[in-house]
Amino acid sequence: MKLAEVDYVRAETVAHALALLAETDVDSKILAGGQSLMPLLAMRLAGPQRLIDIGRIAGLDRLEVVGDRLVIGGLVRHHRIATDPLVARAAPLLAAAAPHVAHPAIRNRGTFAGSLAHADPAAEFPACALALGAEITLASAAGTRTVAADDFFEGLYQTAVRPDELLIEVSVPVETPASRFAFVEFARRSGDYALAGLAAAARAEGDRLTDLRLAFFGIGDTPVPAPEAATILSSGPIDDALIEQAVDSLAPLEVRDSATAGEKYRRHLAGVALRRAAAALARPEAAACR
Repeated sequence: MKLAEVDYVRAETVAHALALLAETDVDSKILAGGQSLMPLLAMRLAGPQRLIDIGRIAGLDRLEVVGDRLVIGGLVRHHRIATDPLVARAAPLLAAAAPHVAHPAIRNRGTFAGSLAHADPAAEFPACALALGAEITLASAAGTRTVAADDFFEGLYQTAVRPDELLIEVSVPVETPASRFAFVEFARRSGDYALAGLAAAARAEGDRLTDLRLAFFGIGDTPVPAPEAATILSSGPIDDALIEQAVDSLAPLEVRDSATAGEKYRRHLAGVALRRAAAALARPEAAACR
């Protein structure tokens, strides 16, 4: 289908974009990479009156370490997450997940922040943000506020971003020698939406894990945390018995059915993902599991 008629404005600065968003009489959408928004417009699943293009705002492509956190600006694209050595050093979970995001053409345009704001339940980066304990900075004409990833994803394609707010940056903790991570994804073909996947991050203390955070994607309406499984895997040295106990704890998780895979199959894949991720987390030399 063709796009419906829509006004287009190129924001020159963050302040300009926020002033446009503050105009409550106009239904506006932010255009950054556009890799999710444009198909929605073409299929008439979204119909804003105005698109606010932030793609040329200086400074929103910021990518740097500040203190003990990696700061990712609102215009940092997927390709940069996949290839920048700083990301590989500071947040290897993101670097491991990035090649699984769609295809090169989309990674060249799509933005990390846009993936979080769109909140597709099968997307890799929202789950990574949850696993890493990301902090998301939102700006409006009234000021800025920071929302923890735990509170950001509210429902199917729904987030804590208000209509007058712009997601300007995301920060995640910087990797330390004690950090461990694992990333597992199942898709029918490379670049397809995930049938199920898991992002995991933890710290190692001797032969045990602490601060373990597990976030499934592709199985629910939002990234799905698994705190009970994390507690079990943190209770002692990881072995087969402990892993199976953690997998059994997934039974109460709500797993949705879909046209691409049934609930039973997705639940099976979630268990396989957890087994693989747990084994990877237990081995310091296993930086990632794909």
